[in-house]
Amino acid sequence: MQFFEEIVVEPIKPRIAVEYARNATIVTFTDEKILEEQDIGALQDSIMAVIESASGGMNLILDFSKVQFLSSAMLGLLIRISKRVYQRDGQLRLCNISPKIYEIFKITRLTKIFDIYPDVESASEGLPELDRP
Repeated sequence: MQFFEEIVVEPIKPRIAVEYARNATIVTFTDEKILEEQDIGALQDSIMAVIESASGGMNLILDFSKVQFLSSAMLGLLIRISKRVYQRDGQLRLCNISPKIYEIFKITRLTKIFDIYPDVESASEGLPELDRP
């Protein structure tokens, strides 16, 4: 008689990579699809932890170079991230957004809310240097 059923749990996705440049924190989304509520919740926890760990102001660049699909719930997360960064006297910039996803940003008028750049280099231009411990 077996009392327990073995359940295989996939690692939490999506993953992010965090890089600290002289004038910005760069968060790169490492998965192609950001669709599931669980994934977006995990992303929120990860990115908010990065924001909270910054002392003083923060310049945050979100790099979408690997992302090909995202859900509308992800757009809501971006707005929450934006509010938190601005509460901390920081700046948020998005970059490397695929043309298909950029169309969603245009249709939803998020291009008027977010500063969107073609790549990380152009997104980091003009940002003030940060004091790092």
